[in-house]
Amino acid sequence: MNQGKWRIGEVTVTRVVEIEATGGMSQIIPDATRDRVKDIPWMYPHFADENGRMRGSIHALIIETPDRTIVVDTCVGNDKDRGNKAWNQLQTTFLDDLANAGYDPDGVDNVLCTHLHVDHVGWNTMLVDGKWVPTFPNARYLMGEVEFEHWKSEGEGQQEAVMADSVLPVFDARLVDLVSTTEKICDGVSLMPTAGHTPGHVSVMIESQGETAMITGDFIHHPCQFAHPEWSASVDTDQVQSARTRHEVFAKYADTPILIIGTHFHTPTAGHLKRDGDAYRLDV
Repeated sequence: MNQGKWRIGEVTVTRVVEIEATGGMSQIIPDATRDRVKDIPWMYPHFADENGRMRGSIHALIIETPDRTIVVDTCVGNDKDRGNKAWNQLQTTFLDDLANAGYDPDGVDNVLCTHLHVDHVGWNTMLVDGKWVPTFPNARYLMGEVEFEHWKSEGEGQQEAVMADSVLPVFDARLVDLVSTTEKICDGVSLMPTAGHTPGHVSVMIESQGETAMITGDFIHHPCQFAHPEWSASVDTDQVQSARTRHEVFAKYADTPILIIGTHFHTPTAGHLKRDGDAYRLDV
């Protein structure tokens, strides 16, 4: 699968793709109709096709610092019963792709979840002899305390299944550290609260040798939301807050050197945020 690699000072970020596809994202961002997307010329060809169908990706991002290997978000995962037909009982080559990128699950120090939705925690566990066991057995799994407590008490239906097969098994294995939304993970890597998509949602900030990058998580799902920060996702728990977060973050980082790495952005996945009239665009 397509991979990307970026360097931020002494830190590298490597992308390992589980699923990359065109179409279907209008269910996530209902305001982003094909005609409206076609009206954003810089979407094509990377982030939409000529018909206005959005392109998206589900991938993990591996942060490697001089002394730490961190997997950020672990996709959908194999063998899991999911209500979304496209994600049900997946059989992908994700672990092979991870190995081909140079990473052994046994050598990962941290698994960091920006939030606990289905497509961000799946490879937290894998099915072995009928049981869900930690995929990264030597890692500390870092989950937001606000996020964890919310879904532990509020999770039902699909989210209850996600907690049962992808979150609670690593918690029960005593591998989880619950962290704050402003936690410093290690030198050069910290969390920033970006609320709205979920109650404890965070983005990941990387700083090294004067260079900076942000791994977005899901406060933005698709680059069309740079052009229209008001377009909230149907799966945002607080759509007003998620729009506010986008406006605030974009205003802060537009026209700065920060590298924006999108958690669901199709190849090329990363770029620099530029002001574009009254809105913004991603310069790749």
